[in-house]
Amino acid sequence: MPFGSEGMEPGIGLALSGGGFRATLFHIGSLWRLNELGYLPKLSRISSVSGGSITAGVLALRWKEFTFQNDIATNLFEKVVEPLQKFCERDIDTRAIGEGAFLPWKSISDSVREEYEKHLLGKATLQDLQNNPLFVFNTTNFQTGNDFRFCKAYAGDYRLGLIPNPNFTLALTVTASSAFPPFLSPVVIEVDPAAFQPVRGADLHGRAEYCRTLYLTDGGVYDNLGLETVWNRYDTVFVSDAGAPLDVQERVETSWKDQALRAMDITTNQARGLRKRALIDDFRRNVRKGAYWGIKTDINDYGIADYGPGGALFCNPTKVSKLAWIRTRLNPFTEEEQCQLINWGYALCDAAMRKWVLQNFPVPKPAWPCPQHPLS
Repeated sequence: MPFGSEGMEPGIGLALSGGGFRATLFHIGSLWRLNELGYLPKLSRISSVSGGSITAGVLALRWKEFTFQNDIATNLFEKVVEPLQKFCERDIDTRAIGEGAFLPWKSISDSVREEYEKHLLGKATLQDLQNNPLFVFNTTNFQTGNDFRFCKAYAGDYRLGLIPNPNFTLALTVTASSAFPPFLSPVVIEVDPAAFQPVRGADLHGRAEYCRTLYLTDGGVYDNLGLETVWNRYDTVFVSDAGAPLDVQERVETSWKDQALRAMDITTNQARGLRKRALIDDFRRNVRKGAYWGIKTDINDYGIADYGPGGALFCNPTKVSKLAWIRTRLNPFTEEEQCQLINWGYALCDAAMRKWVLQNFPVPKPAWPCPQHPLS
């Protein structure tokens, strides 16, 4: 069973963090390099939240259309990169908030879902996805405070139980996963309570007040790394983290609203830090294998930045230091912003993989995916 039976097993899990369009673009770069290294078909599960779920949604939808040669998807750019870059030129959140405020028959989440349907994911459902790798889209259940997961095999929260083989649309799933509070959430979904099947720990199973109407918000509220569903399962874990770093504030606003938002940011940052430290500790103790790379990582920390053959791509510190502070909204990103984020995800993934996973293996030489905006 998906819940209550987690235990480490052979396989590779990839976690794609939240962070709005910034994360969507950063993860494109990570996937680009993982593809060049032949790792896409080796993945057992891809877990995502928020902006990472936008990237994962397109990857999942188009997976069956990939042409693999020597474990490399030769058409990744046409099927995944190009449509995502075009989508990241759109103004999603402002339009959705405006429509939700002034159109009484449409909620903000309805507007966001329509954007995903029209311009990215169509009417595809979770049942249209392939079985392997398994894509898990994470949301947060406002009622239980737990991770509510969507995938082809099941949808559920361990306290409610599981809906086997759910037929939710991919657009609705990504909408719920990326419903950043308080502006884009909650996403309200009506469900037949009888659809849930009990699992171990499902103390709320059968209680209609929890199982009929779901109130879901961004998966990053519960786990902004999207890590839990792969960390509890596989002996090898890759994490691409474009999450927002916590800024230092000289002047603190003391209104109730500003205090609440600041407290939420601190709590989110602390939770992400604890998960990250636990993962890194597992790597160091050889409990599991894998690699972590984050948007604020100093590429020189990997110790391979000789910038010669076999070394890392040279990244100008002045350029890359700004990328962690780019907005996390779902609004238009310029070509330069897009390309630099893609290049940064690519460069960090390349360095992390060769430092921790491919130390003794020959790898294809890295080259900027978007050469018109290099980070050098």
